[in-house]
Order: sequence, then C-alpha cells, then structure tokens
Amino acid sequence: MIIYPAIDIRAGRCVRLVEGDFDRETAFDADPTDAARRWADAGAGWIHVVDLDGAVVGEPVNTDALLRIRHAVDAKIQLGGGLRMEEHLAAAFDHGVDRVVLGTAALRDPDLVSCAVERWGDKIAVALDARDGKLAADGWLDQTDVPAAEAALRLQSVGVRHFVFTDIRRDGTLSGPNLPALRDLVAALDAQVIASGGVGSPDDIGRVAETGAAGVIVGRAIYDGRVDLAAAIRLAESVEAAPC
Repeated sequence: MIIYPAIDIRAGRCVRLVEGDFDRETAFDADPTDAARRWADAGAGWIHVVDLDGAVVGEPVNTDALLRIRHAVDAKIQLGGGLRMEEHLAAAFDHGVDRVVLGTAALRDPDLVSCAVERWGDKIAVALDARDGKLAADGWLDQTDVPAAEAALRLQSVGVRHFVFTDIRRDGTLSGPNLPALRDLVAALDAQVIASGGVGSPDDIGRVAETGAAGVIVGRAIYDGRVDLAAAIRLAESVEAAPC
C-alpha cells in the first residue's frame, strides 16, 4: 500500500481544511516546497498535490507552486484541482506530473474522461468526493445526488483504473476514515482505490490497509506530528496490496 502525503495549496501556501470548509483553514507552510522536501526526505515515493483555488474556479491557479515542487523533489506527483479541460491535463503532464485526478470534470464531462483515458491510460484517476455517500463538486461547494459507487462503476466501464475516495465529513478531522464505505467501494470495483479523509493515527493506516485499498492519503496527521511519515511508509510497505 502506498502512502500519499498531501499538499493542499491555497493562495500559494500549504494549508489544511476541515471537511473542505474554506473558513476552517490552517496554514502550515508559506512555501509548499518546504513540505514537499520534508515528505520526500521521509521516503515518500508519491506526493498528492491539490490546487484548492483551481478546484473552486475551474482551472489551474497555483501552477508556480506546482513547478517549484516538481523541481525540488524526485517523488512522483499526483495532482488534482481545477483540471477540467484536456489542455489542463496536457499542461500538467508537461509540467512533470505523473498522475492527474479528475473531480468535477468526471461528473459533468464524461467525454473528457473517456478521451483522457484513451490518451493517457492509467495516468488518469478520478476523485470520488462524497458527503453522506453522494458526490460533491466545485471544490466540494456543490452537493449532487449522484451516489459515489454508481459513478465509480460507470467510470470504470470507460477504463478508469484509479479512484481517490474521500469522505468529506471525515476530511481534516483526524476522526478516522470511513472504513465501511471504503471497504464496500474496494469490493465493488476492479480498480485501484486510494483512501482519503480522517486518518489521524498509524492504527488508521493499518485499518485502511486491511480493506484492500491500494493507497491512503495522509494530510493533517503528518503536519500535526500524530503520524510519523517515515514510519507509516515502512508500515505500508509491509502490507501486500494490488500493484499501483
């Protein structure tokens, strides 16, 4: 299982939100590159980067910060936030991103997903950002009635091989991931599921591994020191999971 340390960027800074609420923000690093270097030095093979401003406005905003991260570390980068056109994806790959995560675009423009998968294959992932089992969009500000599992099965049928599942009500709370929902999703899909939201301890990481998830995104817990990233990576590497 892969540990993905998270770097959420807003106004050029590294921040963490609680339940995706922009009014409940904590800033951790004025320069996200500092966080990227810490996580790479701890042994992270992947870093999960989110352009929070881009997710709201619908196009990439924090590209300068992304480029600084890319130049600073050798770790692979998984990028989400504001990627809603094919040219956004092409630019991200030109910037050295290794995998992109489609969120709102996957809900509203299924043709984009199909074209992106045909062009870039498993470098395309889809975010399943769920509140009470139903997907949210536009930086989690717009709540839909689309069940997360239903959308995932539809997207799997067009070739999506990676999904990032976030329980919004757990995100940034350190209260533990939504294991029943995660377990059901892993069982329903013939694809890789990366868990996100609520991880607050090493035990949470172990429980996520037991669901069969291919990876887990860890944010506030590593910034707060509740989880030692290097130790968590060693723990995750000892768990057998489907290859990513």
